[in-house]
Amino acid sequence: MVRRERWMVVATLALLQIFVVLAGTYWITHDADRTPAPVASPKPTPIPLVTAGPVLAAAGDGALPAKGTLTTRLTAAMGDPALGGSVAGIVLDVATGTPIFDGRSGTAITPASTTKLVTGLTVLATVGPDARLATRVVRGASAGSIVLVGGGDPTLAGPRTSAAEQEKTYPRPASLARLASSTAKALKAAKVTSVDLSYDASLFNGPRTAPGWKPTYIPEGSVAPVSALMMDEGRAANGARYPDPAQATADAFATLLRKNGIKVGKDVDSAKAAPTAQELARVESGPIYALVERMLTHSDNDLAEALARQAAIKEGLPHTFQGVPTAVGRVLTRLGVGGGVEVHDGSGLSTRNRITPTALAHILSVAASPAHPELHSLISGLPVAHFTGTLHDRYSKSDTKAGAGLVRAKTGTLNGVNTLAGIAYTSEGRLLTFAFMADQVANPPEAITALDKMATIVSQS
Repeated sequence: MVRRERWMVVATLALLQIFVVLAGTYWITHDADRTPAPVASPKPTPIPLVTAGPVLAAAGDGALPAKGTLTTRLTAAMGDPALGGSVAGIVLDVATGTPIFDGRSGTAITPASTTKLVTGLTVLATVGPDARLATRVVRGASAGSIVLVGGGDPTLAGPRTSAAEQEKTYPRPASLARLASSTAKALKAAKVTSVDLSYDASLFNGPRTAPGWKPTYIPEGSVAPVSALMMDEGRAANGARYPDPAQATADAFATLLRKNGIKVGKDVDSAKAAPTAQELARVESGPIYALVERMLTHSDNDLAEALARQAAIKEGLPHTFQGVPTAVGRVLTRLGVGGGVEVHDGSGLSTRNRITPTALAHILSVAASPAHPELHSLISGLPVAHFTGTLHDRYSKSDTKAGAGLVRAKTGTLNGVNTLAGIAYTSEGRLLTFAFMADQVANPPEAITALDKMATIVSQS
């Protein structure tokens, strides 16, 4: 018992740390998957999270749990009627890649937001963890004209997001107000005080909604129309999504320029910036690794779609929903985890997506591997049971509270779908990955508890 309590303390401390070595305290925000509606990533409430050291620091060579006992307990838990008739799962040993529990793990299931694990791995492996997304202002084709150019950063803070709110957000977002101030200074230095403004959102093209998206997603606020130029993730002051995020952002930028002493023409229209146009000012997002952490912790749909497009761009593919699946397939194949994944978007809102538990468990294992330090923020971004993100209000019941602080996992919720995929240490310090998925859920609240119970069993093995 003493040994077990010691391991629980060690594992809890280790799992509450972020892999990327940073000193200090970040304020991050929380969100919860909706039941039964898809995750909408509303404006969150700040939660302090201390980050100091690698989350995988406690990984050791402890003995594997008894396979028979684990199989018996998980098989019984997977039989919970609340999960419905389509359930599958797996538990994988990270060190060896050996499955130590297999419950129909090759079955392709609707993944919901666990799709974001695929997106995160893909963008980290292609674009890289340290890249940033830039929003720029360049000179236009005619004298006295300028173009606001979107770089695909949906976290760009609009004028209604205060400096204090920006300071509390992790990663701290780029600011449209700061871009306007820098642009005004550059114009005045060139003795220009009146401009015609246009905007360029052409980095992303094609349809702005994905195959398999329900027509209610945008009106209900689950996601904004995908655009390369977007402030506040496409949210208006009332919380609704802008029907045209690029136009709304450009209009707000025009107002900010005027406040900085620059006259702006009445019409703000779309235009293509020349590739060689002189840059006047720019602002940049946080690094990709931090954006991936934010996406996973809060199940951020808008950020997921933007990151998926960045991967397609880096792979030289169409900057569209059609380019994303090809990019995903290429990257996963290069990493040796290419099977069992069919995606049509980056967020998991598409009802056409299908992923096997085996694929998710292997993706997590690759991200946790010492051989791939560039992928580790996929692990550090996972919500911590009962503490952060979409798991902050779970793991408080009698049969799940033992997993609080020990389980890190990405949640998934759509109508009739509940999924959970993540990592946990055993009582002997062995690192395991798991994925439990159900897409014919009969009772969503009880199904969520059943999934949490299975993850708790893994953490207590």
